[in-house]
Amino acid sequence: MPIKTFELIANFSRAKEIVTVLARNGFADVLQRLDLPPQILRAFGTSDKEKLSQWERVRKVLEQLGPTFIKFGQLLSMRPDVVPEALIDELRKLQESVPPDAFDEVRPVIEDALKSPLEQVFESIDEVAAAGASMAQVHFAVLKDSGDSVAVKVQRPNLRKTIDADFDILMWFAEQAHERIVELKPYDLPGVVDTLRRGLEKEIDFRYEARSMSFFSIQNPYPESIHAPKVYEDFSSKRVLVMERIEGMRLSELMQDAEESKELAKNGSKSLFHQILISGFFHADPHGGNLRLQPDGRLCLLDWGLVGQLTTRMRYGLVDLFHAFIKGNAERVVRTAVNLADSGSPVDERSMEREVMVAMREHYNPETGVGNIGRAILQLLYIFGRNGIDLARDYSLTAKAILCVEEMGTTLDSKFNLKEAFEPVLIDLMKERRNPARLLKEARYSAMQGMQYLQSLPDELRRILKKIEKDSLKVNLQHKGLEELDYTISDASNKITLGIIIGCLIVGSSLVITTDIPPLLFGIPVIGWVGYVISMILGIWVAFDIIRGGKR
Repeated sequence: MPIKTFELIANFSRAKEIVTVLARNGFADVLQRLDLPPQILRAFGTSDKEKLSQWERVRKVLEQLGPTFIKFGQLLSMRPDVVPEALIDELRKLQESVPPDAFDEVRPVIEDALKSPLEQVFESIDEVAAAGASMAQVHFAVLKDSGDSVAVKVQRPNLRKTIDADFDILMWFAEQAHERIVELKPYDLPGVVDTLRRGLEKEIDFRYEARSMSFFSIQNPYPESIHAPKVYEDFSSKRVLVMERIEGMRLSELMQDAEESKELAKNGSKSLFHQILISGFFHADPHGGNLRLQPDGRLCLLDWGLVGQLTTRMRYGLVDLFHAFIKGNAERVVRTAVNLADSGSPVDERSMEREVMVAMREHYNPETGVGNIGRAILQLLYIFGRNGIDLARDYSLTAKAILCVEEMGTTLDSKFNLKEAFEPVLIDLMKERRNPARLLKEARYSAMQGMQYLQSLPDELRRILKKIEKDSLKVNLQHKGLEELDYTISDASNKITLGIIIGCLIVGSSLVITTDIPPLLFGIPVIGWVGYVISMILGIWVAFDIIRGGKR
């Protein structure tokens, strides 16, 4: 992607701050490989690598750049196909130490969403936030009509403006890195940033979260052991979410290996694997912080801003992948991944098989079923992404959810075995997949689709032949990889134009100095002096730009 300096002008100070933080944390070498404007390059400061690994420094950069970048890092940790396992571990440590806004600032947001004063809706509302994060904060309240205790989640003021500005800069850097750093090309960084941006836009629209909680509550097969907070839809909107107030203990407060803890591990994993493999709709970030044990013994899943959805085909593909993985069959793992890929790009399957075998050997023993399955799957997705297999984003969310389930289970039960936890659900899905009635129904549907296609084929051929006969057939061609050429031509044209302007100024100034048009300086018209000075400045600038471009 060609450099577009003026894209950064609107957010120049923020772009300069980002470059400074990157350089200070030891990433100046990466910045030098990007075609950054010289004004921003001047921001390079001294490197402060300390004694940290490169992934620790990445986390430090995101923390220093503030809320939007922290959220970006948290979302990026959901992409094991483009992020190595070591970086995911660091990104999961990101903490949002963002002080809540004063109640006077968020009150207008709540009242605007409710279309009425707070006193008409709430009997009382705590002005001190119970929790705060980069995107929203929570206030406890009591509804006036029903007397129910609720939690009011409100979006921070001016959030959209901040997100748009930071993601514009992120996209610019991603495009530059994609074009100029060869080893990063397979990961399609602009596509990753765009996907994360769209995901974040959904996450800050609380209507999606409200619908997710309501949908889960409707189709939840285990309401006696796990549930989501009740949503008060009449009071919820895009920027405000009113839901049931949840009182309960964090899982970290429970005693490991106690009978209650073991039962919770069993119930939680059973529900989450049912969500993934049977329902195809699941909580994508079920870590310990989003789980509460209520006084009645049920688990409550909080924060439904990020969910995953798997189609029937995707669930069946996941079964094939799991089955091959459990058996330790690297060849089948690779073939299944290739079949699930969106692009269908050619890959070196033999090389991938070797990488998959190493990853499985490091984390999992297929003979005993013992190992860290969640981490093994994360590494497999990274291997797939590095080799150009672009699996759907929901597969990455699935991998992250499985890792969270494994960590949650191990926290509660030291002998928790993920394979034993998901095998019953896996068997249920296999039965569903091989059900004769379902297979017959699919065969009948495929036959009907085939007949419809054959019936429409003559009409389609006739339409194409008519276009050929009338010379109206059009073929759209798309050239790729010519962006740099376009920039080169544009840059050369600009320099030629400046050269013509400089020449005209010199010729015009030379003609003017032959006259005696006042005012005069040393007997020469001032207008002539001005023309020469402007020509000299422009000439020096063009020469400097040519030399700088040659070095680059």
